[in-house]
Amino acid sequence: MAATYDRFTAGVEAAGLADWRRELLADLRGEVVELGAGTGHNLRWYPVAVTRLVLTEPDPHMRSRLEARVREQRRRRDAGPDHVEVLDRHADDLRLPDGSADAVVATLVLCSVPDVDAVLAEVRRVLRPAGRFVYLEHVAAIDTPRTLRWQHRIEPVWKRLAGNCHLTRSSERSITEAGLEVDRERRQAMPRAPAILRPTVRGVARRPG
Repeated sequence: MAATYDRFTAGVEAAGLADWRRELLADLRGEVVELGAGTGHNLRWYPVAVTRLVLTEPDPHMRSRLEARVREQRRRRDAGPDHVEVLDRHADDLRLPDGSADAVVATLVLCSVPDVDAVLAEVRRVLRPAGRFVYLEHVAAIDTPRTLRWQHRIEPVWKRLAGNCHLTRSSERSITEAGLEVDRERRQAMPRAPAILRPTVRGVARRPG
């Protein structure tokens, strides 16, 4: 999957997904943790106000590409965080101190983790009071019954082909059920994506202060 991921997503990134990433990350600052950073699509959008960036990625093939992208950014001396770490960590076991992060970022991650509730509990644990959880996820097509039916039909096979990616999760509901308070949120169709992946939600939630 790591070998084809960038090619598979190139169309949707160019059509608008990259702009969504840039918008979500633009005002982050301080110490930031990204869950499941993959091959590093978010890396170029982190601002210089981020003083420490921890990128977690448990898949060794994805992590290898992520590390290469970090090295390349350092060689080019692009604007961005000065201190970047890549860690082999699962999203539900970050092994970071309680209340140590100003923000946690998850983009297209909650669909594939084994236990969404455990991940969001870990997010809440590592966030400082009033710290931000920034998310961008494809979700169940609750507003389009026909698409939702197809998501349910295809999901058993899709999970095996796409690294445990679930098509029918309602991540926005899980976020609020985890006790995170949503500041802003937007549902929108992912541009140029297959219909089963098109419904998305993106926004910012906070750990109660």
